[in-house]
Amino acid sequence: MEEKIKAIILDLRPDLEPLEDNIEFVNDGIFDSFDIISLVSAIDKEFGISIDGSKITPKYFNTLEDISKLIKESRK
Repeated sequence: MEEKIKAIILDLRPDLEPLEDNIEFVNDGIFDSFDIISLVSAIDKEFGISIDGSKITPKYFNTLEDISKLIKESRK
């Protein structure tokens, strides 16, 4: 799943290549609110899910692991 997430992120932000596993998108100031909204839209489409609006906050989008957990929770 993390490879798909990386591909989505790189589609939105090709300037982040190579995308390291330990990157902190929010804490390092890489993602702004527009990036997060764009990512939510792309994830919803790719994984056929709908991320709850209450979870569209920086803490769910800081790391690849955070994003992966959010997708898994949204599939339930």
